[in-house]
Amino acid sequence: MPSGNSVLNVIEKALDTNWFRQQLIANNIANVDTPQYKRQDIDFQKTLANALSGDGQPVFIDSSNTSSAENGNNVDLESELTQQAMNLLQYNALARIESDQLGMLRTAITEGK
Repeated sequence: MPSGNSVLNVIEKALDTNWFRQQLIANNIANVDTPQYKRQDIDFQKTLANALSGDGQPVFIDSSNTSSAENGNNVDLESELTQQAMNLLQYNALARIESDQLGMLRTAITEGK
């Protein structure tokens, strides 16, 4: 069973990966009308696995061959907003888990006092 520190390390890396993905989604939304812009995203699980192994390199999802607008842009605003909301929910859940883990460590250290 993982120790508290390794659990917190996984949560920290997951939060970092999630934050990076949130930045990509925000960038996609900002470029919804930019001609020839191709949306960017990462494979969350593979990127997290890389971060945990010490590699730290994001695994990008290739969407360069798709186009949904006449100007060559492939950003679907509705889809991006949905992804952003889902990503935010995941981030909040991870932050809550981290807070709970830290609370348990605090209780253990202070012997419940």
